[in-house]
Amino acid sequence: MLTVYNCIVSEHDLRLVVLAAVVCGLASITAIHLLHQVRRSDASRRLMWLSIAAVATGFGIWSTHFIGMLAFSPSLPAGYDVPLTILSLVFAVAMTGIGFSIALLPRFAGAMWLGGTVVGAGIGCMHYTGMAALNVAGTIAWDPMFVVASILLGAVFAAIALPAAFGEAAARRRLAGAVLLTLAICIHHFTAMAAVAITPDSTVEPSALAVPSHWLAIGVAVGCLAILLLAGVALILDLRERRRMALEMERMRDLTDAAVEGLVLCDGETVVSVNRSFTRLLNAHPEDICGRALSSWVPDAALRQALSDTMGKAVETDLGDDQGTRVPVELIAHQITYNGRPHNVVAFRDLRDRRTAEAQIRYLAHHDPLTGLDNRASFDERLDREIRLHQRAGQKLALLCLDLDGFKDVNDIYGHAAGDQLLRDIAVAFSAIITKDCVLARLGGDEFAVIAPQVADPAQVEALAEKLLMCMRTIGHRSSAPTGSISVSIGIALYPSDSRDRTGLLSNADTALYRAKQEGKGIYRFFEPEMGVQIRERRGIEHDLRNAIDNGELSLVYQPQAQVASGTVLGFEALLRWNHPTRGSVQPSVFIPIAEQSGMILTIGEWVMRQACREAAGWLRPLTIAVNVSPLQLGSEGFVALVQGILSETGLQPERLEIEITESALIRDPNRALLALRDLKAIGINIAMDDFGTGYSSLSNLQAFPFDKIKIDRSFIQAVHTKPQAAAIVRAVLGLGRGLGLPVIAEGVETSEELRFLGLEGCAEAQGYLFGRPVPITELTSLIFGNVAASQSC
Repeated sequence: MLTVYNCIVSEHDLRLVVLAAVVCGLASITAIHLLHQVRRSDASRRLMWLSIAAVATGFGIWSTHFIGMLAFSPSLPAGYDVPLTILSLVFAVAMTGIGFSIALLPRFAGAMWLGGTVVGAGIGCMHYTGMAALNVAGTIAWDPMFVVASILLGAVFAAIALPAAFGEAAARRRLAGAVLLTLAICIHHFTAMAAVAITPDSTVEPSALAVPSHWLAIGVAVGCLAILLLAGVALILDLRERRRMALEMERMRDLTDAAVEGLVLCDGETVVSVNRSFTRLLNAHPEDICGRALSSWVPDAALRQALSDTMGKAVETDLGDDQGTRVPVELIAHQITYNGRPHNVVAFRDLRDRRTAEAQIRYLAHHDPLTGLDNRASFDERLDREIRLHQRAGQKLALLCLDLDGFKDVNDIYGHAAGDQLLRDIAVAFSAIITKDCVLARLGGDEFAVIAPQVADPAQVEALAEKLLMCMRTIGHRSSAPTGSISVSIGIALYPSDSRDRTGLLSNADTALYRAKQEGKGIYRFFEPEMGVQIRERRGIEHDLRNAIDNGELSLVYQPQAQVASGTVLGFEALLRWNHPTRGSVQPSVFIPIAEQSGMILTIGEWVMRQACREAAGWLRPLTIAVNVSPLQLGSEGFVALVQGILSETGLQPERLEIEITESALIRDPNRALLALRDLKAIGINIAMDDFGTGYSSLSNLQAFPFDKIKIDRSFIQAVHTKPQAAAIVRAVLGLGRGLGLPVIAEGVETSEELRFLGLEGCAEAQGYLFGRPVPITELTSLIFGNVAASQSC
């Protein structure tokens, strides 16, 4: 080492040594920058940039050598052989290009080390070829130890320089690579110069063709200028490329951050970049993610391989981390070119919302959204499964169908919100009293059902039904919704005695439920075979009634209403009749309740009103026409407007129309009924209370509602001579009418004795068989066009 030091200090111009070091450093920096540029370039421009890098670096190595040679002062005439000098430059450029090419080979772990070693070998070839070009008046001797040391040191430092120039912290790595490459060139040169010894020999003369040192200085200047130009170009290109890449990265980052899916850019298995959505998925910072392997979050190696093999196809897995985070995701991979190299972009789609929605859909598919109980579809599946299990085990089960009595009134009076709350409270209460092996479901509306498995004795089912009835009676104390007169009716069918399949069990339990409602509601009934015949008959009547209007099967008959004293006909009551083609004449007491329960009474009632008004409008005498209106009609929306429209359509004067209602119409919704009656009264229509004395008769109703007439029920009239209590009630009602100023009309007058009693008690009007039976209007022409008295015959 001392020899090298003495060589530098004693035999070199230190100013030129410093210059050589500066040129060498500049060349090294240029080489590293250009090598990065080669790595970033695409395939079409890669060779061009590789050539530029090889030429610039080769010139830098060559210039450093010959500046160092110019700094060497042997005090002897010297010159340089042109061909060997050019050959040394060729060696520098060619070996550097080969080394760089090897260093950038893809998928070769030792490429950088091997490439750097080749570059170091190129430095040695260039140096010793350049030394061979030296023509001096003396003999040259070489120290083999220094020669070997120079070659090894140059190769080692160059081999380290290239790997050091690449990796994270790019700026620091580039500087380190440039420093190591500079050391490789300078240490090789001056160690090699220490190996040479020149002995003056006057017999040796430099070749006449040798280039003098000053010409070599011009060549070195040209070389340095080329290095500077190439360095400037490389720097400008690098800055532009950096700026372009920065803008591109910024746009890409903005674009990827705007994506809903998490995006991960991977170089092989290593995460290079992530977007904001992915960091939110993991609740982590980008710096905690980048640089780590994708397997940190997707540990399944087979799945990662499948993702790579099937680009563009989605796979599902759980995204996890070291803290135990698990997020269901859908992965889709695509390959892109990034920085001149293939990278994989993996999209992570968060499936939590979709899984939650799917779970909610599955839940709603099998549960009632209001109460959370099993719905009809789930109940049907469970009942089928229980039937199969009980069939194999030879056991019995019970099916209970429940229907709330009076629930519609809660919706009509208090609103649907109150009705929904009541259903929820009932579901909670029923669920609390049934055993765990039972199944409670809401089939729809106010209908519930219970499956009671493994029934050994019907008494078990009776006990369960009693609990449900008792629960319904006491639920009002716990429910925040109004219950009023709400009760529950229960129909029960047993497997296998009543039916062996789901359809039959449901049908028979529903039949028993209907019987329970018929017999008073708020009770339970077991299915009995004869019930089925009655239900089928009722359903047949309901089915035929739906087509009765269109088929012309409905008609009206009219019964006279007359003065008691004179027998003068004052008007008629329109009564509905149904003449069925096969059943014959169906009694109103049979089909009217069915029409009311099914809701068909609205359509039928409208038809009756229109027909009666149209008929009455054509009478010569301005007699009144009385039409019965059901509670469902009175409480329906638009009833007043409907009546007003019919009057306008038919031309009937409002004062000739009399609407008869029972007090049951007032019980359902008193406020709505009062508003409707007042509106009808404002039009000019007369209002009569029908069947007074039966049902929910209340004296307060006579005061609160705008009635024009009271009708005494026929049951009291026909008993005035056999039951003193009936006669007393008739007298009381007549007295009440006189006190309130309301006319009283007696129904069902069939004998002259009954008529005489009414006359003595001051009754003004009556109707019944004594004045005339209900007949078609064609049989009453004498009354509506001429005569004024009805025939008083029994």
